[in-house]
Amino acid sequence: MLTEAGSGHPGGSLSEVEILVSLFAEEMNHDPKNVNNPDRDRFVLSKGHGIPGLYAVMAQFGYWSRDDLMTLRKLGSRFQGHPDRTRLPGLETSTGSLGQGLSVAIGLALASKLDNDAFRVYCVIGDGESQEGQIWEAALSAAKFKLDNLVCILDNNKAQIDGYVQNVMPLEPIEDKWRSFGWHVISINGHDFDQIFDAFDEARAKKGMPTFILADTLKGKGVSFMENVVDWHGKAPSREEAEKALAELGA
Repeated sequence: MLTEAGSGHPGGSLSEVEILVSLFAEEMNHDPKNVNNPDRDRFVLSKGHGIPGLYAVMAQFGYWSRDDLMTLRKLGSRFQGHPDRTRLPGLETSTGSLGQGLSVAIGLALASKLDNDAFRVYCVIGDGESQEGQIWEAALSAAKFKLDNLVCILDNNKAQIDGYVQNVMPLEPIEDKWRSFGWHVISINGHDFDQIFDAFDEARAKKGMPTFILADTLKGKGVSFMENVVDWHGKAPSREEAEKALAELGA
């Protein structure tokens, strides 16, 4: 997709894959044939630049044709470089202005509580994104309203467009910060399916407070020349690089 487009974000798309697969394969109540079902669980990709990963996963679960994905970032395509819910049914919200998605997710979770609905809300945020003050304002409000139907997952791949997160604006101690903001905190390997599923089970069982999952991930996971390399945050692979990457991924 990214090679065909000539632009996009491979690093953060690859780091989130196991999280997205776990959500759509097992954790969330959803139906690609009825995307507006009021009982569906809601998913918000706050780090909107990771949308190629979400497009690919949702195509695998029948939301749209895989062939359509090759129109990524092309003029007039529904598959833009950041999610646009007005053009693509199945997406819950448009994101890309970093820091805003968690606030949207909180609004959805609060609506579920106020209407006595049963749907749950899941939100994936980035670590570079977590330098935004709005993330922390949102975190305060989710705890205040005791949104135990909300799960925030941090794709902690440790790199952002300007460099390594630790060098740009350190986030540590991440667990202590979220815990002090009133969240139930779980730390996992974000590429280990068993740990991901166990964390979702624990989040479901936790009552009276929202859950934050710190998912330790690797930028560009699965592609040797992309892994933990900042340059692959927002650079499309060449044809030759794409062939090598796909071979390494076993595609």
